[in-house]
Amino acid sequence: MSPKIAPTRGNMVKFASSLKLAEKGHDLLEQKRTILLMELMGKIREAKELQRSLEEVFSKAYFSLQMAGLSLGIENVEELSYSVPETDGFTVRLHSVMGVEIPKVDPVNRPPEPCYSFLGTSGTLDGAYLHATEVLSLIARLAEVETSVYRLAVQIRRTFRRVNALEKVVIPSHRQILAWIANVLEENDREDFTRMKMAREGMENEGGGIL
Repeated sequence: MSPKIAPTRGNMVKFASSLKLAEKGHDLLEQKRTILLMELMGKIREAKELQRSLEEVFSKAYFSLQMAGLSLGIENVEELSYSVPETDGFTVRLHSVMGVEIPKVDPVNRPPEPCYSFLGTSGTLDGAYLHATEVLSLIARLAEVETSVYRLAVQIRRTFRRVNALEKVVIPSHRQILAWIANVLEENDREDFTRMKMAREGMENEGGGIL
């Protein structure tokens, strides 16, 4: 045991209080890890669903664009694409899950109808536009979920390390110190009792000799 730790009743109270705090912290971190794991698993499932949806919608968008290119000509489709306004960016809000900042991307604000003239165009181009808009929305949503998965995973690893440190190092060492202090104090009490008993017996013997 470390010579810096004095086996006193004061230190015993101090380490007992510290042990209680460590055990409480361990339980709270375990609860936090469980909640974060549940949140992570939900986000992973959501990411898989979004990826499937994105692949499906992207295929439809690509097919519609090919059809529009065949019916209108690639150059005309490219020229018409310039009439679609660019997306300046997305509004990202944050909300906390057990101290982890999770992003929330606001829906992409796109006009429900194409921005180009219907004159000289076809339904295939409209379909390509609508599918492309859906693709953009799904990409934003997928980015939100994947960022959430990453942040949750990082926090879960950190929480696991803290739980492991408390469980494998801090709590056992405190228990060991408390057991050592208790043994030393018990041994000191026995020695004090023995000395007192011997002193009393010596005084009684001396008193008996005088009489």
